[in-house]
Amino acid sequence: MNRIHDLTLPLTREQVLDLRLGDMVRLSGEITVSIGLPTHKRLAQAIDDGAPLPVDLRDGAFFHLSTYVNETANGPEALYLNPSTSTRYNPWMPTLIRGLGVRLVGGKGGLDDASAMALRDCGCAYLSFPGGGLNLLSRGLRRVVAMNWTEYISQFRLLTLEVEQLGPATVAIDAYGNSLYTQLHERAIERMPGIVDVLRHR
Repeated sequence: MNRIHDLTLPLTREQVLDLRLGDMVRLSGEITVSIGLPTHKRLAQAIDDGAPLPVDLRDGAFFHLSTYVNETANGPEALYLNPSTSTRYNPWMPTLIRGLGVRLVGGKGGLDDASAMALRDCGCAYLSFPGGGLNLLSRGLRRVVAMNWTEYISQFRLLTLEVEQLGPATVAIDAYGNSLYTQLHERAIERMPGIVDVLRHR
């Protein structure tokens, strides 16, 4: 039976290892987000070069969640949260997972096998946020903690946000490298001959 976990960041390796495929997660604490391809390239290059980063993500969360930050008289305000497709970032995610020390990554659509291996090696899990879940996810926003690399457009910046009960998100790749996406693909391949046979005889 799938479980619901209410977690507060930062997390320990043991907490993440306790998450199983299909479990649901609600998160509180500070998360860092970006959907920028240039941002991912820049992070990976900094890791390869041993250069300092503007935010410490050890034991934290890095998500492919889009937002727009509005500058107000009371300070910056994040207007929404909406998941982006994580497979776009496959070339850099193994480096980021290993180099940032994060415990959670996420977005929608999953990650490739190389990224799943990095998750397994590092005790990190991938959370799938509901596509089209902008209204639901945005309820979890509390405040903008920090904005880095502000030369980029808002959605590409490295943004740290405080959230409360963000979710629900599904554990789609666990810290053992098991993937719901791989399981679904294998089931589809198994069923394909039967589907083709039925269509052939219609």
